[in-house]
Amino acid sequence: MLAIAYTGSGPLRWVDADVPEPGDHDVLVEVKAIAVNPVDTKIRGRVKPPEDQPKILGWDAVGIVVATGPSVTLFNPGDRIWYAGDVSRAGCNAQYQCIDERICAIAPESLSDADAAAMPLTTITAWEMLFDRLQLPMGAEGAEHNLLVVGAGGGVGSMLVQLASKLSSATVIGTASRPESRQWVESLGAHHVIDHTQPLKEQLAALGIPDVTLVASVNRTDQHYAALCELMRPQGRLALIDDPVQPLDIKLMKQKSLSLHWEFMFTRPLFQTRDILAQHHLLTQVARLVDQGTLKTTTGANFGLISPESLEQAHQAMKTEHTTGKVVLEGFAV
Repeated sequence: MLAIAYTGSGPLRWVDADVPEPGDHDVLVEVKAIAVNPVDTKIRGRVKPPEDQPKILGWDAVGIVVATGPSVTLFNPGDRIWYAGDVSRAGCNAQYQCIDERICAIAPESLSDADAAAMPLTTITAWEMLFDRLQLPMGAEGAEHNLLVVGAGGGVGSMLVQLASKLSSATVIGTASRPESRQWVESLGAHHVIDHTQPLKEQLAALGIPDVTLVASVNRTDQHYAALCELMRPQGRLALIDDPVQPLDIKLMKQKSLSLHWEFMFTRPLFQTRDILAQHHLLTQVARLVDQGTLKTTTGANFGLISPESLEQAHQAMKTEHTTGKVVLEGFAV
């Protein structure tokens, strides 16, 4: 099969690779569409494989099951599935990929391959962040909460806003600094949108919101951390997914008994946790919500066919941190 990979510090390029053999719980998938995430560029920047060991990136895909491992019970050949993968294994920038069935689900029927590929990684991240880490109640019980989403215009932020506004009664405040991203966040269901380049507390006060109970921070948490601790209600919760450049002073949380939570959606597959099947159930439920019209794809831009050149462009777009929604690609340029 053909795959797109890099070696050492070199560029992305086509490589010939063997079609992988499914393990016990694996399905072998013919990849149809992919999305690009910041994790792709982070790994590429940090992991320098030997020149003779090409590294295949990519952790968001839609494809067709073509073979199954001996213990697979959830899928059959011919099933169209979506998934975000396992950061410890070869990625989806290849014509074929093996993936653990327990972190996959049947893809939404109402979405194209590309529009479906935009959603798994960011949806799992946002879902776990909101409902597992921040413990936001679904339904009417969430009405007591004000949720601030810092960096609401990107892939994860887009799903945080949708899930919180559609599945809970919380007041959702998103941050966005550009007119186009502000409009995007509003269209996803945010009740208010403020500018994260300006003082947050003053903007919230102008909206009549004295404090927030929950904060989901997607990027540049270290730059906002002190302000977030100040504006959070006592016993509030802060969850983040980025890698702060500067250390976070945990002592700022003491007087209010605030709590800090990390979200890393690869934890379950990486450590083969006992509840690994939760991601299958999560994606199954989200597919149903999409087909019901409750949730929508977060595709921001389609970069066309999957090739080293188009993937390189997508990686550069990720580095700008100015993308709205997700960048997707569909079909291999071979």
